[in-house]
Amino acid sequence: MALDGITIAGMVSELDTKITGGRITKIAQPEKDELLLTIKQSKTDEDGNTVRSQYRLTISVNPSLPLIYLNDDNKQSPMQAPTFCMVLRKHLNNCRITGISQIGLERVIKFELQHLNEMGDLCKKFLIVELMGKHSNIIFCDEDNKIIDSIKHISLLVSSVREVLPGREYFIPNTQEKFDPFTVSESEFTEVILAKPAALAKALYTSLTGFSPVMANELLYIASLSDRNSAQDMTEMEKIHLYRNFRKIMEKIENKEFIPNIIYKGISCTNAVPAEFACILLNMYEEDEAYSIKRCESVSSMLYDYYAAKEIVSRIKQKSSDLRRITTTALERARKKYDLQEKQLKDTDKRDKYKVYGELLTTYGYELKGGEKSLTCDNYYTNEKVTIPLDETKSAVDNAKRYFEKYAKLKRTFEAMTVQTAETKEEIEHLESISNALDIARYEEDLTAIKRELTEYGYIKRHGDRGKGSKKTAKSKPMHYISSDGFDMYVGKNNYQNDELTFKIATGNDWWFHAKASAGSHVIVKTEGKELPDRTFEEAARLAAYYSKAKEQGKAEIDYIQKKHVKKPNGSKPGFVVYYTNYSMTIDTDISGIKEVTE
Repeated sequence: MALDGITIAGMVSELDTKITGGRITKIAQPEKDELLLTIKQSKTDEDGNTVRSQYRLTISVNPSLPLIYLNDDNKQSPMQAPTFCMVLRKHLNNCRITGISQIGLERVIKFELQHLNEMGDLCKKFLIVELMGKHSNIIFCDEDNKIIDSIKHISLLVSSVREVLPGREYFIPNTQEKFDPFTVSESEFTEVILAKPAALAKALYTSLTGFSPVMANELLYIASLSDRNSAQDMTEMEKIHLYRNFRKIMEKIENKEFIPNIIYKGISCTNAVPAEFACILLNMYEEDEAYSIKRCESVSSMLYDYYAAKEIVSRIKQKSSDLRRITTTALERARKKYDLQEKQLKDTDKRDKYKVYGELLTTYGYELKGGEKSLTCDNYYTNEKVTIPLDETKSAVDNAKRYFEKYAKLKRTFEAMTVQTAETKEEIEHLESISNALDIARYEEDLTAIKRELTEYGYIKRHGDRGKGSKKTAKSKPMHYISSDGFDMYVGKNNYQNDELTFKIATGNDWWFHAKASAGSHVIVKTEGKELPDRTFEEAARLAAYYSKAKEQGKAEIDYIQKKHVKKPNGSKPGFVVYYTNYSMTIDTDISGIKEVTE
């Protein structure tokens, strides 16, 4: 979701607490639409000691991703500072931040700044940050609200609503005619907003400044009206009830009762995709098993974590697209080949019949006088009558010879197709395991291992020795979990890791888990010579189910056995193992509550 007015309110509260009173000691513009301010703050604690802190405030007005947050990252500035940066340095170097405010519930943050001019007089300036999608801007104004400069200059040729140019007066255009959530009255809420001929959620977020579709749906959820289609269908009591729940949300904002949180689509925050974020706890996701909630320490950390995770997911998805296409294409070809081979193998089922026909003709052929189209005789293998089709132009001996040749040809086909079908089935299982590895890949080094495997088995062409001597990439590491009883559990993210886990990291009495008849990760539980509790068995089985193709089914049958009974046939592909005695359990794929160790 994009930043809404409520998230901005949470950010203003955080900034006010941390940097109001601080001094801006460094101003940089690393990108054409981004500012980086270094702020030093001195505060006195309860014991009278001076506590000094330094913050970096990143302000981005990139049209596709406008953001503002505190973090520790630094960025390299260009050799020559842009004009806007130079203007800010001229006026604001070592200035003090005396106030940070939000205009209504608009996505606008106003920094009030005090500095000394060339004459040594105390002056006041304003740095106004507008985070409004493609209209985002950073505008520098004097105390009379006149624009000194802006990071983006907007003329009347670009916008007929407002010019953003030096010398013009600053104002926020009111083109949407929305109500201010802080001042909207009950009658305006119930008689105007809820009278719109629109879906109830849309009527709310199109009428209230700073309200996003997510917050509108959250309001409907806590008011138990989430299933209503139209605002006009509501009763008077329901309208009053909705307004009171709306006021409860606004009271939380006014009292600065913010709970920054990220909503992940998936059972575990560490493995799922970030879906939403908000500064108010989104109750509508709490009871939905398809989502998980992570509370954050601050609004800045919420935004940073959300967009960092989004960037990782997007980057991994983009970088894995070629590998996924190669794997999918090879898998489709292998499946088509397997279906054809299965059909050819089934056609060889007639081979034994042709052998019997040849033997029976050798035995009873003396009865034929010539020119017959069939022979009916006793089948001494089954003691039943059988009718054998004949070529009337050939003798009994030649007909028998013809059937023996058909038998020999089908036998050779059967033997060849049996081997080829087994090889193709093994190839399909191998490609499905690679596809599963792509599904659970988290980092670029995971993709590097998968690409190496695809190259090794001929799905990606080698390009000579190119890359020799180049910098080695980081080695992909297996996922590490701790069971509720304190046992280390490891999950392989690709076939090479699966082999390493099973045959190098695991010892004889450690336990091995894998989804039955499904591509998936090897899961190892280190026992350290102890007996595993039932709860640890179940948690390890859940990991094996979650990191397999059976995840989509919600439940999976898991085979588990001590590692000493797991063998790897000579010459088999990575990740392929055999075992002959094992235990099994059916388990769900919910891994929430299983602690992951991040290193």
